[in-house]
Parts: sequence; structure tokens; C-alpha cells
Amino acid sequence: MTSTTEQLSATTLLRFATAGSVDDGKSTLVGRLLHDSKSVLEDQLEAVERVSADRGQNTPDLALLTDGLRAEREQGITIDVAYRYFATARRRFILADTPGHVQYTRNMVTGASTAELAVVLVDARNGVVEQTRRHAAVAALLRVPHVVLAVNKMDLVGYEESVFAAIAEEFTAYASELGVPEITAIPISALAGDNVVEPSAHMDWYGGPTVLEHLETVPVSHDLTACPARFPVQYVIRPQTAEHPDYRGYAGQIASGVLRVGEPVTVLPSGRTSVIEGIDALGESVDIAWAPQSVTVRLKDDIDISRGDLIAPTATAPATTQDVEATVCHVADQPLTVGARVLLKHTTRTVKAIVKEIPSRLTLDDLSQHPEPGRLVANDIGRVVVRTAEPLALDAYADSRRTGSFLLIDPQDGTTLAAGMAGESFASRAEAAPAADDEGWDF
Repeated sequence: MTSTTEQLSATTLLRFATAGSVDDGKSTLVGRLLHDSKSVLEDQLEAVERVSADRGQNTPDLALLTDGLRAEREQGITIDVAYRYFATARRRFILADTPGHVQYTRNMVTGASTAELAVVLVDARNGVVEQTRRHAAVAALLRVPHVVLAVNKMDLVGYEESVFAAIAEEFTAYASELGVPEITAIPISALAGDNVVEPSAHMDWYGGPTVLEHLETVPVSHDLTACPARFPVQYVIRPQTAEHPDYRGYAGQIASGVLRVGEPVTVLPSGRTSVIEGIDALGESVDIAWAPQSVTVRLKDDIDISRGDLIAPTATAPATTQDVEATVCHVADQPLTVGARVLLKHTTRTVKAIVKEIPSRLTLDDLSQHPEPGRLVANDIGRVVVRTAEPLALDAYADSRRTGSFLLIDPQDGTTLAAGMAGESFASRAEAAPAADDEGWDF
């Protein structure tokens, strides 16, 4: 009989991302997780077995379960994160499968932006490489609370504990310096199945959890209601019908926190105040709503509100600013330069902006800061100062991953240039350079 604890845990959801350098065995690990957790359809497994046999392999090549996605990436798709859904008796999972090539590091930003855990693979023969450090930096930057170091291909190094220990020590020291709060190192062989779902008979020196066991038991803390309430307005509803002649509502998804009828609120960036008169959810009036529900909010006063405005409780409303200091991961092929005119998209609001400064670029080898690089190119991580044409109600990314993040967009063709985290920086970064003179700027 299933215990009450197991019944409750089965309702929890863990979002996690996988990352690793080329040929570290990420596809095999994903395939092994899906296969050994009984999450592969019979016809899919039969197809893999058939192709593997045609190639002269004695056992199914589980990496083939994701090969179709890898082929798509090789055709030039620049941002392609594949999401896999599977479940065990203890928990449900959404796996963001990201590619391993250096030029696709930006994909990890997409996959890890909503993840609570990242699995970083390392080939036991190669140890920690630049791409490993880059993935650790992205995980730290995005404040992913749990990181698993999966030291793969232990079968090719004789299952030696000393090899695993050296890699785990190097990675843990590096990731800890970046500020990663929790690191779990697990020695595995995805090909043989060692410590992926079942414990390995070849590594009796390891007494920790398997990859799946850790995924099933790691604490999941994504309670958006614990943060201050933020409601970005997506659409203004004014039916102006005979039945509802005076109806005026503001529709959107609650990004964080809880909204209550009768609560004083402030509309940003205008700063005007009112009181929540009503909340409509799924066609019915409710007294309370919470993230991430989609609702329509009605206010007591008739205020000029449009898409992109932010409604927040007056007591915890964020400050507005036109000078955004942030760390960004540059994701476009075209460089980001000082003086570039861009669009900044924050929740439902998009405003014109200028890149005033690029104070530093992170050097992944030793976590030092390269001062005043002048520009950022694809996959670079650096500090920027952006001046916006209109005020923004930004939270610090450390306080809210949803309302503290933004995108920089090319105004000419709509290309995403960079993903930004407001206020974020690494502990080892150099002192910020002095602000540039505003003279000569249009806004």
C-alpha cells in the first residue's frame, strides 16, 4: 500500500536541466533515465533496438532516444531546448535537455532559467573542462539552487575512486566560489547504468544516492506565494456591452505572491494608488488569488493602465529605475557593444534602451574580471549598465527570478541579444567602474 508521504510527494514536480560538454554522455544519461524509469514507449524502444542492431551493437544505444533532437541542432537551430516529461512513483519531472556544443551554451540559459536543479556531466577521462566551468557559471548566475555533478564514464577509468574524488574536489571548489549553494557529486556510467537508477556493484566505495534517487528526494522549493505580490498587466478588458457597461479589468498572470480583495495597491511606473475591488478567476469572483494563477483584477478607481504596467501591494511595491545594472549572458551571434540601442523586455513591458557601459567580462578559467571589454560576444557572461527610456519596476534577481530577469532585444529584427539578471554579480567580480556621463544620451 502506498504511504501518505509517497502520495503527497507524487504530487510534487521537479524541473531540472542537463548540461555537459560534447561527448560527455549526456544523451546516454537522459536515455538511461527514461529507459530505467519505464518512461519510454514500447515502440520507441523497439525502434532504438532495431537501429542499434543494424549498427552491429549488441545492446540498445539509449542515446538514440535523443538523437533526433541533436540532428535538429546540427541543422542550425540556435535555441532548441527539448523538454522531456516523465514520472516515478515518488515525483513528476520536467527535464530540459540542452545541447553540449560550446556555441549552444546559450541554450542552457533557456533550459535552466526555470530549473530547480542542474545536472552537469563530466567525462571522467577529461575532468573539468572550460565548458564545465561555463555551465557551472550559468547555473550560479541563474541561481539554480541544486547542482549535481555527474562524473560519467567511470567504467573507462576502472571505477577508480581517486579519479572521481579529484574531479569532485576541483568542481566543488570552483562552483562554491561562484556561489552555488548545494553541490552533489555522483560517480556514474550512463552506458552501463551504474548509479543512474540502480546502485553500482563496481563502486562499493560510494555510499551516496543514485542520480534518480537524488532527483526523487531533493527538496523542491518553488513557492511563488512567499515572494511579494507582482502582477504584470497583459491585457485591459473593457467589453462595453449592455450587460457590462462599466466593466474594466486588467488581465494577466500573477508572477509572484498573493493578491486580496480590499488590498491597497500601487500601479507602476506611474505610482498611482488604488484598492483591489474584485478578482475574477475562471469566470468567477474570488477574494484571493496567488501565483501563478491567471486572473483579471478590478480596481476601485478608474486609473489609466495599459499592458506592461505592474500592479503591486503598496506596502511592498518595488522602486522604479531607468538605470539597470545587471549581469547578462550574451546569446546572439552579433556582439553587444557600448552605445548599442536595444529593446529591454521585462515581464509584459518592452522599452527602448541604450547600453551605457560594459564594466567587465567574466573569465571562466579563474573567475577574474576582464575590465572594460567594450563588447560581449556569443556565450560571454558580463556586467552591463543599461539606461531605459521609461522607468521599470525591477526586483533584484536574488529576490525574484521572474521579476528580476529581462531580455535585451535587437530593435531591427527582434533577435534576442542577451538574458539579464538585475543586480546579479559574482562575489569575485571587480569593483564596478564609475558611471558614464549622461551627456549626449537621448534619454
